[in-house]
Amino acid sequence: MGCGVSKSNHFHKTHGKKALRAAVLIQRWYRQYVARLEMRRRYTWHIFQSVEYSGEQAQIKLHNFLCYLMDNFTPASNERNLISHIFRDNEVCRDPEWERYFCYKNIEVPELYSGPHLIFPLTMDQAIGLVDAFRNKKQLHSRYLLQLLLETWKQIRMLPNINRISTCHSKEITICGDLHGQLEDLLLIFYKNGMPSLEKPYLFNGDFVDRGKDSIEILIIMFSFLLVYPGEVYLNRGNHEDHIVNLRYGFTKEVLTKYKMHGKRILKLLQKIFSWLPLATTIDHKVLVLHGGISDTTDLGLLARVDRHHYVSALRPPKNRPKSVAEMSIDSDVSRDLFHNKRRNSVTYPKSLVSRDSFQNRSLQDFSKIKGEDELDTQSVCSPRRDRAEKGCADSVSLESINCEEEWKQILDLLWSDPMSKDGCVPNEVRGGGCYWGPDVTEDFLNKHNLQLLIRSHECKQEGYEFCHNRKVLTLFSASNYYDVGSNRGAYVKLGPDLVPYVIQYQANSMTRKLTVRQSVRQTEGSAIKVLREQLFSHKSDLICAFKKFDSENTGLCFVSVNDWACAVEGVMSLGLPWRVMRSQLVKCKTNDSMIDYNEWFHELAIKGSSADHIDQSLLETLYRHQATLETIFRIVDLDNSGFITMKDFVQTWRLLSSFLKLEITDQAIADLAIDIDQNNDGSIDIEEFMEAFRLTDKKSRLERGRSMFMGTATDLTKLEGDPNI
Repeated sequence: MGCGVSKSNHFHKTHGKKALRAAVLIQRWYRQYVARLEMRRRYTWHIFQSVEYSGEQAQIKLHNFLCYLMDNFTPASNERNLISHIFRDNEVCRDPEWERYFCYKNIEVPELYSGPHLIFPLTMDQAIGLVDAFRNKKQLHSRYLLQLLLETWKQIRMLPNINRISTCHSKEITICGDLHGQLEDLLLIFYKNGMPSLEKPYLFNGDFVDRGKDSIEILIIMFSFLLVYPGEVYLNRGNHEDHIVNLRYGFTKEVLTKYKMHGKRILKLLQKIFSWLPLATTIDHKVLVLHGGISDTTDLGLLARVDRHHYVSALRPPKNRPKSVAEMSIDSDVSRDLFHNKRRNSVTYPKSLVSRDSFQNRSLQDFSKIKGEDELDTQSVCSPRRDRAEKGCADSVSLESINCEEEWKQILDLLWSDPMSKDGCVPNEVRGGGCYWGPDVTEDFLNKHNLQLLIRSHECKQEGYEFCHNRKVLTLFSASNYYDVGSNRGAYVKLGPDLVPYVIQYQANSMTRKLTVRQSVRQTEGSAIKVLREQLFSHKSDLICAFKKFDSENTGLCFVSVNDWACAVEGVMSLGLPWRVMRSQLVKCKTNDSMIDYNEWFHELAIKGSSADHIDQSLLETLYRHQATLETIFRIVDLDNSGFITMKDFVQTWRLLSSFLKLEITDQAIADLAIDIDQNNDGSIDIEEFMEAFRLTDKKSRLERGRSMFMGTATDLTKLEGDPNI
């Protein structure tokens, strides 16, 4: 019996060691698996965010360029006339004229109209009815919409710059971050949390519009509840509540598509409402809620006193107000003649072009040749702190204009800034606007204003929220699946009398609940790789130059090693991505002895289409890389918002683009392109047809929706979706 026990013990010991070894191996494999998933998740996120921020930076650069033309070209020049209308803050000055201008009473509602009907003053049932109607894909008639916007404007003008909310009587405040036109997220929040009411107040923290396809519906719902419950519904302005930003990111296009007859009037009144939105909100005098962030100079006392409606676009300082401002309506703007007054921060002026007289006969062709000292500093809007060090400007600027400039800096920081982990305050070069501020700035700001928490939005977070700066700053983002289905959760916060934030997360798309973690990562990674492949192709010329530097013997061969390929790509793209790890997903062509044929690679990356075969490749690359900028200029040139521009304006659009990008695009190449596009020979260019003609839109990616940022084909998408390595 003793021997039997001994054998049994030996068996169990041996078996136990094998089981332990197997458990260790499984654990090691699982940790490596989780680490790989996390790495893929992180670089996917980095791709999406880098592309998003580069788009915002390009928007600000374009805006600075247009501001430069406005300030330096003669008023009678064709170039200036082409863009001047977007800088006219108001065409009608006095309040009664605004009401007459947006009169809705002469608009008839046809009997066949099956959408919601509104009777003012609005009731709770009507507001809820609007939510149900939009859930069922119905549209509000333009008569009711104009009346709603007019009533909203009257109401919102009565609000202070900084709203104040109290949680007395154990009332909870629900705070929502960016929604970006994603109605399904708002509907889910209402389903989970309940609709706004006397017992359930809401605060919406900006960026209601752009990118998503239902921005106008979100605004209608918010404005309706604001009118029904003016003491329970609060709205903060975001950086996308800006008509110049809306030109690029889809809201302008959405309104003109849904309201073809009265779209221009609707946009004009919305532009007015956006300028009157409050800048921030305090809760119990202890929690500050604002859209972007703060800087080392943010002063709530100053922000509480500014005339916020003068800052129609936060990207451009307001024009100096005349001395007789007291005699004008509180809603009036200065005359158009004051456009020529010199401003700082919007752009930095070229040193050699000191006189406006030198522009009397200057053309865009001349401007495109400006080099060296004459280069525009297109980053200047993002760095008001840098501009404070400049000398020589203050002597010619009035005290009032200095005050306006300081107010503008405060508002710019409020709407565009982001937190960073290290101490200090530096210009936000990534976005191109606002600043990065550190924990020390947060601590000083909270102590100065006797606050305990700062809640902001403005940044997409994978979990829908994120605490930083010792949990004294909370970032809240309410648009789930923002970059693509499964890319991120949305979140909202409930704040009670104890002022301890309670975060609720969600994902609005039912598909995401059916996906495993691996499937979710694979799907979002596939979309990110697709976007990245398109970005790589759009930098083809720069990449070829970088690859040729590794051919030290000038052999003319088109082969580079994997390591050299990775170094060259990172040198051009500067994205900080693990290129060697991602090579198998980005380079599908066969490699020879660990060498990459980059000519074949570019041929593979190229987005093929019969309509693009005849276009010069350098011009096609320009289209790829700057399509959002091109479409924005199209929208600006389209004065009547018809969706069509003349052949002459089409040529002028390309001249603006080539001057902005400092590119040599011949008039003949532009003329040939225009003739080819105008297939019906009616002498006009359909903007939508042009963007579609060269596959400059892709409806499959949420990141791309509403702003035509990237280009893709079904072939490329199929390749990515069918790739077992993704």
